[in-house]
Amino acid sequence: MTSTDAHAAESPVLAAARRAREAAAALAPVPRAAKDAALLAIADALEARTPEITAANAEDVARAREAGTPDSMVDRLTLTAERVAAIASDVRDVAGLTDPVGEVVRGYTLPNGLDVRQVRVPLGVVGIIYEARPNVTADAAALCLKSGNAVLLRGSSSAYRSNTKLVEVLRDAVASAGLPADAVQLVPGEGRDSVKELMRARGLVDVLIPRGGASLIRTVVEESTVPVIETGTGNCHVYVDAGADLSMAVDVLLNSKAQRVSVCNSAETLLVHRDAAPAFLPLALDALAEAGVTVHGDPAVVEAARAHGGPAVVVPATDEDWETEYLSYDIAAAVVDSLDDAVAHIRRWSSGHTEAIVTGSQAAARRFTRLVDSTTVAVNASTRFTDGGQFGFGAEIGISTQKLHARGPMGLPELTSTKYILTGDGHVRP
Repeated sequence: MTSTDAHAAESPVLAAARRAREAAAALAPVPRAAKDAALLAIADALEARTPEITAANAEDVARAREAGTPDSMVDRLTLTAERVAAIASDVRDVAGLTDPVGEVVRGYTLPNGLDVRQVRVPLGVVGIIYEARPNVTADAAALCLKSGNAVLLRGSSSAYRSNTKLVEVLRDAVASAGLPADAVQLVPGEGRDSVKELMRARGLVDVLIPRGGASLIRTVVEESTVPVIETGTGNCHVYVDAGADLSMAVDVLLNSKAQRVSVCNSAETLLVHRDAAPAFLPLALDALAEAGVTVHGDPAVVEAARAHGGPAVVVPATDEDWETEYLSYDIAAAVVDSLDDAVAHIRRWSSGHTEAIVTGSQAAARRFTRLVDSTTVAVNASTRFTDGGQFGFGAEIGISTQKLHARGPMGLPELTSTKYILTGDGHVRP
């Protein structure tokens, strides 16, 4: 069998990966102006074809509701005209960002006169495996295109119609701008076999990035032969220190928990210093009740709720509550004896995503930020700020909770690797 015959016999997934590899090679040397023109074409197309996109999405939403999908997951799945407009705006923001490709990370001249430069280059072919959220389709495509990468998109079957239409729109726009349409592809198939093939396409796919729940991420990390940048779940904490401004603490808590509950940077656990608890817990419980949040409390929180009365719904917490990413109007809550006890709790139960401290003490803030080992530590600010857009990166590809080259919100630089360029004048090694 010839190599041409072998390629012809490939599965649809491997064939798509091979096309992506060819597109990546063509895309890598493309100048910023051409990539930005394609991104602006994408943004315009998203807006112009919004009715098509929302119609396809409505089919997915209807199927999800019929299947009894939780409201928080339906919210992640839903695309309204306003959300499509926001996605288009994010794509335009990416077009306005600095192109990382070609950036000199470091450069120097050796004593022998040989010039050494380390420069950023695209990763190549990036596979994204994600759940429910069709906005990831456009965000991932935009970031990969800007950083010179081809992208293989594998969303969940629950968003198949939405993703199919979005990728159609994206490919048409990319081709209209003169770039290879195969730089953006939806991985063929809805079943698990296509995911497994993608995870084993080593040599064709350079890196995989999973976005979704703990089960999805664990499966990709454990079963993939392609290198994986691990994103993580968001069991995020808000710690209210002794002497904290109570009004500020309530505001930070409410924004962290209830501003949007279905996202990974929403708070799932409240920790309160014992000295702050008598004054703070009644305020917090009333505010959480007004926001519709159920509190899963330790004995001290349960007792405080009983003594205070009021409308709060408080149930006893179990160990499972401390490790749960609710993504719903629920929060675990505990009273701790000290800042160090709060840190110990976070070290045991946190997913390493984002933790916040509300405090009036600079010393406490410094100690908390030194001791807490998460991707982001916020001082007197909401956990909801851990986001590529909020950090000024444009739309993010995900939030990495690993400790390799990409950690925290992943913007354009995290979608590049580097290579060394040596420039000499007939240099030979003695």
